[in-house]
Amino acid sequence: MGDILGIKKHSRRVAAQARGRPGWFSNIIWHINSYLVTNITVTLAWIFFHIFNRTTVIGRKHVGDDPNTLLLSNHQSMIDSMPVGLGAFFPKSWIRPYLVPWHPAARENFFKNRLIAWWSTHTRCIPVRPGRRDLHALHKMVEVLPKGAIILFPEGTRSRSGDVGNGRPGAGLLALATKPRVIPVAIDGMQDVLPIGRTFPKIGQHIYIKYGRPIDYSDLASQPRTRETAQALVDKVMVEIRAQHEAIRRLRRKKHRRA
Repeated sequence: MGDILGIKKHSRRVAAQARGRPGWFSNIIWHINSYLVTNITVTLAWIFFHIFNRTTVIGRKHVGDDPNTLLLSNHQSMIDSMPVGLGAFFPKSWIRPYLVPWHPAARENFFKNRLIAWWSTHTRCIPVRPGRRDLHALHKMVEVLPKGAIILFPEGTRSRSGDVGNGRPGAGLLALATKPRVIPVAIDGMQDVLPIGRTFPKIGQHIYIKYGRPIDYSDLASQPRTRETAQALVDKVMVEIRAQHEAIRRLRRKKHRRA
């Protein structure tokens, strides 16, 4: 329970310090830059994923356009958040900027120099410290989620086999604190686009993204906000993600037999 107590009280202060953008004018400039940098980036990403690769999107209608939407996905590569966000919100994000999703990003990869850090900040990456729970990152997510969308990977690390692993309670803590619409997402094929250890992504691959119906976790939302409750919520989501991932694998096998 200590992980959640005080989150809302301190979230604004922590987020303001993390942004380093004091004053209303600086905030306006940041939002304009973020809008342009993010939408130009995702447009280029759409070209990469849908023209230089093939991306099949299933169940986009389940995501909707409402703020306070939490997308929970399995994790196969460093750039999974791009196709997951594209499949859910592009090109609607051009006219509805709140749909540009936030997502956690490892400090050692996405904030390792000034240029990459500038780009990561303006594309709504939330820096996460490696090797331990980062409550500052959780505070930031609690602040931004009610007004928009977040993509999280409950496994916490990339799968080397492409299979879906076990989830960690962090995503559940966030859901219990903000009561969002929780959408289970399964992705497959990204382990071929950018395998672990590879620097540059491949082309000519086939990626599948499947969005499930919103998770009903009302039974857990009414329980005490403990790590155990958060873990139970994540476990419930992971069951749906695994089912969707297996459905994608069956579809892959079926298309392979036809070919």
